[in-house]
Amino acid sequence: MSDSLIKALAYNKEVRIYVIDATEMVEEARAVHDSWSVATAALGRSMIGTTLIGATLKNEQDKLTLRLQGDGPIGGIVVDTNMHGQTKAYIKNPHVSLDLNEEGKLDVKGAVGTEGTLSITKDQGLKTPFVGQVPLVSGELAEDFTYYMTVSEQTPSSFGLSVLVNPDESVQVAAGFMIQVLPGVSEETINQIERTLKEMPQLSNFLGQDRSLTKLLDLLAGKDNYQILEEMPVSFKCDCSKERFANAIVALGKGEIQEMITEDHGAEAVCHFCRRKYNFTEEELETLKKEAK
Repeated sequence: MSDSLIKALAYNKEVRIYVIDATEMVEEARAVHDSWSVATAALGRSMIGTTLIGATLKNEQDKLTLRLQGDGPIGGIVVDTNMHGQTKAYIKNPHVSLDLNEEGKLDVKGAVGTEGTLSITKDQGLKTPFVGQVPLVSGELAEDFTYYMTVSEQTPSSFGLSVLVNPDESVQVAAGFMIQVLPGVSEETINQIERTLKEMPQLSNFLGQDRSLTKLLDLLAGKDNYQILEEMPVSFKCDCSKERFANAIVALGKGEIQEMITEDHGAEAVCHFCRRKYNFTEEELETLKKEAK
């Protein structure tokens, strides 16, 4: 079963609903970073929320970056995505283990912290990218994404983000939704959505083994009360390359490149997002030095 995201209009086109199954995507990020359960839950929720917002991007070259900085033990999280649901992520301290919270759930708030910021950068190919930032209001992340969209982008929204981790640390289910009310929405529709969200079962338990996104849409909008616009795949995908790292080395300048040649007789670059390693020989560094200032 592969990951996907469904875009739908509901409630007589008054509401936009995006639902996502990101189980494989989050499992791949967990394996890359060797994250422990509570760190995996925080990383996964961040990836799900960012991918949902990224799916609203309009152009091929547009990129969206989430930076989450809290005062909890996991430190920071960075997530990059595009309009095609290709997402990569980095977590500063993946080896965090905490006791379950009072509800017997993974303590994401304890791992992220409650003091800090959530910021989103949208690079739409303009001179200056759009940057929105809000303080953390919960640390559980769904409420933080909801607050960000409502305050920073003036788009009243509601998020559900869920990551269920197996006893062996692997990801059992990672899923979520984003509901956005559109201009001209009726009071009746708003009240209905609020009632639905209040009675909402635990997302990861509800999706269970079949991970059915249409079942989730039925729950959020009511059967036959929505129109599916598009279904697209989502995946963990890193766009790093040796060429990119070579450009970064050139930007360091001749002096620093010469140091790498003299002291280390080469260089190794490691991508934060996917942990891939790129090696540069002395000869390659000499060539890059010629390009540097």
